[in-house]
Amino acid sequence: MDSECNDLLGRFLRERRALVRPEQAGLPAGGRRLVPGLRRDEVAHLAGLSVGYYARLEQGRERPTRQTVESLARALRLEEQALVELYRLARPTAGRRRPDRVERVVPEVLALLNDWTVAPAYILGWSGDVLVRNPLANVLHNRFIFSGNLLRMIFLDPAGREFFGDWARTARAAVHDLRHAARQTPDERYLRELVGELAISSPGFRRVWAAAEPPGRLTPGSHFYHPDVGDLHLRTETFPIASAPGLRLVAHPAEPDSRSAQALALLGTLATRPGEPVRSQ
Repeated sequence: MDSECNDLLGRFLRERRALVRPEQAGLPAGGRRLVPGLRRDEVAHLAGLSVGYYARLEQGRERPTRQTVESLARALRLEEQALVELYRLARPTAGRRRPDRVERVVPEVLALLNDWTVAPAYILGWSGDVLVRNPLANVLHNRFIFSGNLLRMIFLDPAGREFFGDWARTARAAVHDLRHAARQTPDERYLRELVGELAISSPGFRRVWAAAEPPGRLTPGSHFYHPDVGDLHLRTETFPIASAPGLRLVAHPAEPDSRSAQALALLGTLATRPGEPVRSQ
């Protein structure tokens, strides 16, 4: 994170702890208090953090993990909108390995991705990693914190439930693909760690993973929502990349002349770097 983001995170934490009364957090309210709301040490205690570590967060000297963000949200009693803002400012570290296998997007595929100027398009890796997006897909996904992997976007990201209008359908389709990848590479450590992370962190993932797998191919939902343009009804077209087995080009075109096509055109004006794919971090 740059220094400006650090400063904004620290300011957010200070402002939010000032809004929480001690009795709301189950702490004694008696005695003379020098600060409004909670003290640093009280927030640290409620979040299960050391006082020194929490102080460094407020000073902009630390970058929190996702688990730390969740603990702070509980300690500060954040409502949903404030939680999304905390994730946006914190940009938490994921603390995960990259796949052992190398997934390269060759220049010819990048050029093909650039040709999709009226539809969001991106390259999806074998385990759901989003390897690169065209500018329109980048702005379509700009509210996501965990934008580097489709499964994390669906199950872990605060924006997921709102963005994926057919969330249950999209979740089942993504888990179906993840099961297929797990069967193809049962010894892949990265994939096992991904499944473990999702199972620990997401009750929704646990339910879908434990459910009986339906036969045949599952298609994701077609209803999306972006706050700048509203509801979008888009098809999902998936194209295997023959030169890189396991990689797929995914595009979300709208019906020509539809309201969703007009909304995509409007969204395209927000793309800051037209003509250049954006690689995921």
